[in-house]
Amino acid sequence: MSNTFGTHFKLTTYGESHGTAIGGVVDGCPAGLVFDSDLLVAEMARRHVGTEATARIEADSVDIFSGVYQGRTLGTPIAFSIRNQESDSSDYDELRDLYRPGHADYTYAMRYGIRDHRGGGRASARETATRVVGGAIAKMLLREKGITFNAEVIKQGVAEDHDSAGGIIECTIKGLPAGIGNPVFGKLNATLAAAMMSIPSAIGFEMGAGFAAAEMKGSEFRDEWHCSSLRPEARQATTETNHCGGIQGGISNGMPIVFRVAFHPVTTIDQPTQCLDPDGNLHTWQPRGRHDRCHLPRTVVVVEAMAAMTMADHII
Repeated sequence: MSNTFGTHFKLTTYGESHGTAIGGVVDGCPAGLVFDSDLLVAEMARRHVGTEATARIEADSVDIFSGVYQGRTLGTPIAFSIRNQESDSSDYDELRDLYRPGHADYTYAMRYGIRDHRGGGRASARETATRVVGGAIAKMLLREKGITFNAEVIKQGVAEDHDSAGGIIECTIKGLPAGIGNPVFGKLNATLAAAMMSIPSAIGFEMGAGFAAAEMKGSEFRDEWHCSSLRPEARQATTETNHCGGIQGGISNGMPIVFRVAFHPVTTIDQPTQCLDPDGNLHTWQPRGRHDRCHLPRTVVVVEAMAAMTMADHII
């Protein structure tokens, strides 16, 4: 199982949805960085935004065990833990030997021969809280370089009674200089896509004009140089448009990086559903307990977190 994200700025996470705790280790953060505890608290709070998000509300208090001393990073691994306090595993007892449609129950069982059925275990969106911690630390590093992140929901379905909805989140990264990333297999856009598609329920990714570019002509798509870029005193070239989303040839061009991530609707809803048992028999199951109706509002900060760690990894 792959539990580590990044090569130079790395986040390794642990824990299951209904285990004692979730947490992780951030490695590769430079020494001497001012550790902004207020930013970390604010980022964790953003994951609770949205009245339709979830009925499970965790305090998400982050305990830092190492790597920070007198308000600054030491350059050593930053270990942290987040206690699970609101888990109620009894709601999942019926799923011990059942595979829900649209979930990772069946695939985990096929891959490992064993699974934690309580709330989805490691496949639960609960795990994303650890990514927010890693993203907050990456933001502390990047804001010193003038790099900012802003994600927002640009399309959201209507979560009707006893059903759920998905939508699209757009993220804009500003302040990233030209020349960040690698060509061929280390492309900045490729690593961004991989980061976003690792988020639970992510189903699609596009940059700049995205899939709409397939309907454009070359004369429409190409980003023409802005006239100010030709002046010798210009610090960095700019373009009239940004159809490429700020990345060309896998390397940043200095324009804002713009991408969108599509998320499918939550598949466990307040309706009877047909589950499969290990012998291939179908069973009708009525979900009980607490299940998301729409996870888009609280996923915004997760998108920013994964983007921040991706940028930090490339810059370091």
